Amino acid sequence: MHELAITQSVTEAIVERTGDAEVRAVRLVIGRLSGVVADSVRFCFDLVTAGTPLADAVLTIDEPAGQARCGGCGATFDADDILPRCSCGCVDVAVTGGDDLRIVSVSVVQAAEAADVPQGRGTF
Repeated sequence: MHELAITQSVTEAIVERTGDAEVRAVRLVIGRLSGVVADSVRFCFDLVTAGTPLADAVLTIDEPAGQARCGGCGATFDADDILPRCSCGCVDVAVTGGDDLRIVSVSVVQAAEAADVPQGRGTF
């Protein structure tokens, strides 16, 4: 299952950028034509993030439909199959969207929140 390795890579990339900051939420885009099973990433997320700053993070995954253009008739159409076929029967199809895998956003706990210290001016 390559989703385990993908989830590990996503976790490592986030930790590289955020360090030890506690991560509250992670939002990914996994296109339906990406070849990655979003439900498998969801399953792996808790396993992979255990013991990391992402351990309690909420994972949200957007799954946009695939988009394709037929090389035969020129039609553009939605495609959810990894090997799309145009309604005209042509298999000369170019995928034009929905094949991406991206980290869209990461929400972290700010240092003041983590220490439960009110933000703003301190008392001197």
